[in-house]
Amino acid sequence: MQTQLAPQFANTPEGIEAARILGKCVHCGFCTATCPTYQILGDELDGPRGRIYLIKQIAEGQTPTEKTRMHLDRCLTCRNCESTCPSGVQYGNLVDIGRKWAEENTPERPLAQRLTRWALKEGLTSPKLFNSAIALGRLVRPLMPSGIQRKIPETKNKVLASSTDPYARPHTSHARKMLLLEGCVQPGMLPNINSATARVLDALKIQLISASNATCCGALRYHLNDQVGGLDNAKQNIDAWWPLVQQGVEAIVMTASGCGVMVKDYGHLFASDPQYAAKAKKISDLTKDISEIMPTLQSELVNLLGADPKPGVVYHPPCTLQHGQQVRGKVEGLLSGIGIAVRLCADSHLCCGSAGTYSVTQPELSEQLRKNKLNHLQAACEESGAEIIVSGNIGCITHLQQDDTPVLHWIEIVDQLIAKKHIAHPVT
Repeated sequence: MQTQLAPQFANTPEGIEAARILGKCVHCGFCTATCPTYQILGDELDGPRGRIYLIKQIAEGQTPTEKTRMHLDRCLTCRNCESTCPSGVQYGNLVDIGRKWAEENTPERPLAQRLTRWALKEGLTSPKLFNSAIALGRLVRPLMPSGIQRKIPETKNKVLASSTDPYARPHTSHARKMLLLEGCVQPGMLPNINSATARVLDALKIQLISASNATCCGALRYHLNDQVGGLDNAKQNIDAWWPLVQQGVEAIVMTASGCGVMVKDYGHLFASDPQYAAKAKKISDLTKDISEIMPTLQSELVNLLGADPKPGVVYHPPCTLQHGQQVRGKVEGLLSGIGIAVRLCADSHLCCGSAGTYSVTQPELSEQLRKNKLNHLQAACEESGAEIIVSGNIGCITHLQQDDTPVLHWIEIVDQLIAKKHIAHPVT
């Protein structure tokens, strides 16, 4: 797809990148077959190919309209289209550019939208504000609509009843050390995910450490068109992590794939920044989802837990893992290796509708996708006999909560098995 950049974009990094990405598109339309919003709405402009045309028009100088912005807003950024595309179109990077251009060249959003987006950017990325809001939300949870109730866990966690303190982290020092991104909302909503990860790695002789001055990964601001704010978050993380990187941490561990896909992109985002380019690339190279780390420790885990049959699970692979990071099969392989039968549901490649802040900014589409996903997940549970759904991203986990079947992070299942093993065979 040839693009004649308008003068205002011709010599800018964004314009050059957009033209490069647009040049790979061959109009084939394979992407529409796997686009969740196109499947629901049936509008070409609500599929990747149509959105690419809209961005091309902006790049060539056509003034975007509020309708243009609406179609770009409706994109989940699930990047399923990237997994489908035979030409390697980097749609995720392109849509970020297109949204920025549309935001800058359309009338100001209605007040309600501006307030909502401001609250999301400022509230979710501030642990103090968010934790206070969660604490208050738990008090008034019964009075809230069911859609909001789902996103506020009744307690910090319901798992690991066999542990004295399910949120405790080990303090053992090991020669092998890895660095953890704590995250914005995860410590307040579901702190056991990070604690479970620390306990599992500790059992495998790896110490998980954190940088107290690290912050939000930057994805939330960046994808709400506050790209400057998102990059500022990223710079703060790079600065916070760099001394530990120099000390030789083996990896930067992500327990939320939505954060992982952003941090892995730091190298790209800062490629033209002379101060941060080299550091950002190193950070991206070190960043691993926990599902990429655990398979390298599978033999040790099997020695610890055995490979005898254990209760099965249904696994929902997050879009940010299977499409954004192109990491597939790791969770299934690891759990199967320790005796946990894993079932994927029908259309497991499709988004559940969480997509960061999408469930707030596009509630109707999000809820339709959630219902579709839960129908498939429940069917897989009934067919396999599994009583638990697992995933690898806090957004998916909270979005899919319902009364019938609990949704946990898969690392919590591994942690529970280790805890039970420890109780059955205590160290003396």
